[in-house]
Amino acid sequence: MYAILLGIHIFICFLLIIAVLLQSAKGTSLSEAFGGGSSNVFGPGSPASIINKVTTVLVVIFFFTSIALSVLSSNKSGSSVINQMQQPPATQQQQSQPKVPLESK
Repeated sequence: MYAILLGIHIFICFLLIIAVLLQSAKGTSLSEAFGGGSSNVFGPGSPASIINKVTTVLVVIFFFTSIALSVLSSNKSGSSVINQMQQPPATQQQQSQPKVPLESK
């Protein structure tokens, strides 16, 4: 179940990236970037295009899969890759360190 949901989540991520890149910019001129010119920020907006609706649906699916993955990962065992690593003996660590000269010649 976790692997299937992770695959769906990654697929949705790629679709969301493509959907965001396909959207057209609202105000790309320099005067609109700083608030000047004919800006309709507070005026009536344009009707939502199909790409905006698709992006909204993909974002909602992305949020739900993210929450589901976090819930499923919390139910997994608490083992970690770091916990499975073996610690080298302390004597080998001390011998491998170089000696620093204390006096200059």
